Amino acid sequence: MIERKSLGIKYFAVLIGFLRDRQGFLEEVRQGTRLANKIISLLVCSSLFLAAYGGIIGAYHSWMQALSSAIKLPALYLITLLICIPTLYFANIVFGSKRTFGQHLALVLTAVSVTSVLLFSFAPITLFFLITTNNYQFLILLNVFIFALTGFIGISSLYQATTLVLEQDNEGSKTRQKILQFWLFLYAFVGSQLGWTLRPFFGTPDSVFQLFREREGNFYLSVIQAISYLLGIR
Repeated sequence: MIERKSLGIKYFAVLIGFLRDRQGFLEEVRQGTRLANKIISLLVCSSLFLAAYGGIIGAYHSWMQALSSAIKLPALYLITLLICIPTLYFANIVFGSKRTFGQHLALVLTAVSVTSVLLFSFAPITLFFLITTNNYQFLILLNVFIFALTGFIGISSLYQATTLVLEQDNEGSKTRQKILQFWLFLYAFVGSQLGWTLRPFFGTPDSVFQLFREREGNFYLSVIQAISYLLGIR
């Protein structure tokens, strides 16, 4: 038991070290120092933070939805990562990067970690509105805003980290920078649609528990419909 607690503390120590000294952390990633430890630590910590936030938003419906969302929210971010990271890695390799797959994975996990920490910091605000309002459409839009904001900050941090770690002074660096910009857009697009596929995370009020819903429409149409409902446009 003590050993497990010590291991958990070490995981969080890596995350805190990254948040406090990103420059030093990224320099170690660039040099390939303790990559496995960094990858596992960021993966564990980000999954726990995302699970906590997923459980809170799922509690709006029922304990079953809370449990489901606590599993599905970390899965959303990690599956998006698994879908998109081969594109980033092989595109960089083709255009001259010497960095390993582990270095690419560590970089992308820094973005997931930043996003998860920010989501966890918003958890009290989300919980407050879950307790004080029953407006489902408002809660959906509130969380779309929170996810968009935290995701943007996470992606921005990834762009800065990648430009520091990946070689920028050799042949193909300008091409790789353009590839990175396209990949960040692709990552956000895939994540949004995957989130729509894995829904519900809240669960519609007065409905029976559903692990997944039928695939219909898309994420962006749903946001437009929610805004229209709040504005009284039918």
